[in-house]
Amino acid sequence: MSRKTGHLAVDEEENEINLTPMLDVVFIMLIFFIVTATFIKEAGIQVERPDTVTADTQDDAAILIAISAADEIWVDRQERDPRALRGLIERLHAENPKGSIVIQADEGSTHETLVIVMEAAKSAGVTNVAIASDNE
Repeated sequence: MSRKTGHLAVDEEENEINLTPMLDVVFIMLIFFIVTATFIKEAGIQVERPDTVTADTQDDAAILIAISAADEIWVDRQERDPRALRGLIERLHAENPKGSIVIQADEGSTHETLVIVMEAAKSAGVTNVAIASDNE
């Protein structure tokens, strides 16, 4: 009787499926997807952009700045003081010097706020500034 029990134990070990190679493949795929993922940057508020007839696409946007209808300036999901905007733009531009600034101004915002943001970008040394719009 002890022979049968010992024989059954050997059969059970031989019939088990080795999951180690499958787990290795899953972890490699997980690392691949994490490394190749692109992260979308958001300004922090929903903006109703003005319509345009012609527009160019901007692929290398590093800094998104949103201006609300109430003339609030939003960067990285936080409302920012216009006086501190230049320093913030300098810091963000230093992280990605080849990137550009995209300003998403609401239809109800004033030109004054847009000019304040553009002046802050210019004084921070950023020359590639774009204004986002909805293309008809």
